[in-house]
Amino acid sequence: MEMPTISSFYFGFCEDPGFKRNGFCPLRLNDKGQNMDAKERMIKLHLQGRDIRNPRVLDAMREVDRALFVPDDLKDMAYEDSPLPIGRGQTISQPYIVAYMSQVLDLQPGDTVLEVGSGCGYNAAVMSRMVKQVYSVEIVEWLANLARENLEKAGISNVSTRFGDGYQGWTEKAPFDKIMLTAAAPHFPEPLKTQLKPGGKILGPVTDTFQKLMILEKKGEGEFIEHDLIHVRFVPMTGESEKR
Repeated sequence: MEMPTISSFYFGFCEDPGFKRNGFCPLRLNDKGQNMDAKERMIKLHLQGRDIRNPRVLDAMREVDRALFVPDDLKDMAYEDSPLPIGRGQTISQPYIVAYMSQVLDLQPGDTVLEVGSGCGYNAAVMSRMVKQVYSVEIVEWLANLARENLEKAGISNVSTRFGDGYQGWTEKAPFDKIMLTAAAPHFPEPLKTQLKPGGKILGPVTDTFQKLMILEKKGEGEFIEHDLIHVRFVPMTGESEKR
């Protein structure tokens, strides 16, 4: 789950005190271009308008209704390219980051994917449109329940969720073609590297002196290649990760 930062999305002066955050608030997408559908406008301006080119990612972002994953009082803001609060200090991730991570992970129709950090279920829903099966683990119980409810509401049947510590992965469903972390860890957990198929990839935020998105490719048993991507800011991974 992504934490909102000035570097990760657009801000403007806020005229609505209900959404004011430190004097600023996300710009409402319906302020301009009234004749364009809000979802399509977000896709054209903030995804295609930046560097999202994979047609399967763009189709998945079109297919999944983000409004089903946000609180009722924020549904009119569902297609802003920004994180939005979903309660208890948690957020739904910025659409651009969701699309970017799926594009970088190069999801394929036959893939079985592990997600560590279900959040409200939106990211898993988007991935589900591109792969065979998603298994998602969430360490916060109320979020695990929320993700399950939202995915059912969205009619998505190829995502399985469970409450637990994602540091340990999901051994019974391994091995995985791809693994995505949505919380920042000091390193990629060893159990996840073990549960990754040769040729597979792990993507997630890693904290060193700052957070950066990294991808790890498994070339063979115990053989990995790391690539640094972009600077990000996600919530920290909790549970076993905090002890390492």
